[in-house]
Amino acid sequence: MKKVLFEKDGRIGRITLNRPDVMNAIDDDLPQELSEAVAKADADRDIHVMILAGNGPAFCAGYDLTYYAESKGKNVITQEMPWDPMQDYAFMWQNTQHFMSLWRAMKPVICKVHGFAVAGGSDIALCADMTIMGDNAKIGYMPARVWGCPTTAMWVYRLGAEKAKRMLFTGDKIDGREAAAMGLVLKSVPDETLDAEVEAMAERMATVPINQLTMQKMVINQAIEATGMESTQRLATIFDGITRHSPEGLNFKRRSENVGWKQAVRERDGGTYEWTEDRPINPKG
Repeated sequence: MKKVLFEKDGRIGRITLNRPDVMNAIDDDLPQELSEAVAKADADRDIHVMILAGNGPAFCAGYDLTYYAESKGKNVITQEMPWDPMQDYAFMWQNTQHFMSLWRAMKPVICKVHGFAVAGGSDIALCADMTIMGDNAKIGYMPARVWGCPTTAMWVYRLGAEKAKRMLFTGDKIDGREAAAMGLVLKSVPDETLDAEVEAMAERMATVPINQLTMQKMVINQAIEATGMESTQRLATIFDGITRHSPEGLNFKRRSENVGWKQAVRERDGGTYEWTEDRPINPKG
């Protein structure tokens, strides 16, 4: 089964993350399949705009922690020590570039977020040109607490320094209403009208000639890229590898192996675990 679906629908290219049984969690294949679908839509002379969505109960729940965190031993994002930073960087930079295919595409991309767009899923959602959320959907980068640094760095470009710090110093999840009020996403709408809202926006944009859409996107993106976006992303990608191989990151991996990633994540996000000392903050008994 393809992990990212592509469908041409008149002037709209529909790209759908398709691992619904795990809330479209990111595995080794999904990033590349995403960029391939984007390239397909971008090359089609009839398509004016893309809609990116997720199949099933959520847009994307981030990296697949069953494989990357809970499974015993090393994998592509957790090496045995001593680790090779450049090996890690090569893999994660490639994934970052796959996510950034949304940003670099000549045609505009609207991301529709229902359920969750968290951790690596928020990286994907925030690379789109505009993001529309359901009121009750949640977005956040919880691995900022331990075991992650958002490699696309889109939080700062969408929010500015202070609000980006508010999100990444806490790892909090926020709902669509707060995300829109903060300026993180274009708008938040009632969950039951999310599909209609996204369709209306895409149909409106699809009446504009492709060359006009491309020129506007290039000008706006260039203003952001001129601030040093690529350098920031390279630093963030290197730091992401460090977070997973720091003492705290290795403790999180071992904790996930021992008690399961769901409990480890609850402890991380709830602030009930001391990752440097590898113990509960308030042990019982």
